[in-house]
Amino acid sequence: MDTKQFIPKNIAALLIFGRPPLIFLSMVWAIAVLINKNPIYYILGMLCLVAALVIDWIDEWFALRFEQHYKLAHLAERLMNKIIYSIIFPVVTVGMMWRFHFVSSTNSKAELLHVVFVLILSVTVLIRDNFAHFMRNFALRKGEEEELSEITRLRTVVATPVAAILYAHAFFVPEGPPSPIYFWISWLGNIPLRLLFFIEILFLIINLGSIAGYCRRYGSYCLDELCLDDDVLRRKILSVFPNALTVMNALMGMLSVFFAYNDRIREAYMILIGAAIFDRLDGALARKLGVCETVSQDEEKRPTTFGGILDDIADAVSFCIAPALIFYFLFDDCHIPALMNLPYGCIAFFYASMGIIRLIYFTLDKTPIPGFFKGMPTPAAALFAAAPLIMFQQAMAENSDIAYSWGIFCFSLMVIVSILMNFYKIHYIHAGQFASRQPLMTKILFALNAFFVFTPFFGHYNMIVLFIYSLSPLVTWKIEPNKQITNG
Repeated sequence: MDTKQFIPKNIAALLIFGRPPLIFLSMVWAIAVLINKNPIYYILGMLCLVAALVIDWIDEWFALRFEQHYKLAHLAERLMNKIIYSIIFPVVTVGMMWRFHFVSSTNSKAELLHVVFVLILSVTVLIRDNFAHFMRNFALRKGEEEELSEITRLRTVVATPVAAILYAHAFFVPEGPPSPIYFWISWLGNIPLRLLFFIEILFLIINLGSIAGYCRRYGSYCLDELCLDDDVLRRKILSVFPNALTVMNALMGMLSVFFAYNDRIREAYMILIGAAIFDRLDGALARKLGVCETVSQDEEKRPTTFGGILDDIADAVSFCIAPALIFYFLFDDCHIPALMNLPYGCIAFFYASMGIIRLIYFTLDKTPIPGFFKGMPTPAAALFAAAPLIMFQQAMAENSDIAYSWGIFCFSLMVIVSILMNFYKIHYIHAGQFASRQPLMTKILFALNAFFVFTPFFGHYNMIVLFIYSLSPLVTWKIEPNKQITNG
């Protein structure tokens, strides 16, 4: 055998099949940490995990050197990924529970919430892997060429680093040897919860996006097999996907309330943004799949469908009830006497009621304007009303004198936004129409939002952007309605 080929072949095989043993060793060292709380075991487990991470980044390059068996190496790598994720994410979940009970000195609600969220994330990762395996195999049976560009898929690239960060946090042992290795690992073990939540929320969205990507790439093969030219059945199955996004919208709203109840207003607001994104995507996906109900010219109103009712319920949960509860929880925990005497419970109920009335009007409206909303849309209203609550909580946490001013501002804004939602003479441009007209500006706004997440001015930025949107009818009233863009 040619030595020049023998070495790359064996190195590629070692890299592809060498990761699971390293991950298994990291699990063994994690169990040792659970039993003895020995920092040496923690360091060894992290070293094994980091080695697996480095191999995960370079094994694709070595597999490319051995082109005639590259496809086999690629399939083996997929199998290794399934084994690795099936080991490391359940281990991380157990580690988070262990840290909460035996290492944490505070046992706060935020830490308990983080344990629950990591459990949800781990379950999502495993569901995604099994779903992807099923969809790929089904498509291969139909003659579809398999996607071989593993490194181009964001989810695969970030999965192992996220697992390593969570492992470092979960099994961290505070008392360790005075070594440079332990110093760097301990820095990972002490990452703030706020940053961990951001990483985990982003990874959760990537996993959900990966599931959607597999549905888009391979879904038609499954439908052809299931439907057998039955267009009605095909339409019903396709409608499941936008309805699933609508359900995710409602779940994000409930999750934001859960975070707010545990005094995590900033994270609750980030999840509320996620709910708005899902609300935007479900209508776009329904139109792309062709499952939207068409309205004939002689019809006076939109037909009532299950998807439409489900969308209204999800919007009511995420953009009417959730912001009202976040507002109520924050004011109910306030210790400023002047604010405690305000009727904040009535205002929360008023906002939720006005939001629901606005949704009912939108459903029953017989003369909608394509590309525009009559009154401020509920997602924008929810984000506008909730943004200053971040600053209000920060001011209260710092015992700042400005906390009272922020409280009055939040209280007043809830009333103003409730009225704007039902001021139907004002027409607000649809997000889809704005994005189609100003794609560069839309990308800049999203990039700035991602940047300000890591700063103390995240709430300020969103409040300013939505304040500008509240004044946008002064400019957008001149724009002609676009017939190709519908309200969603």
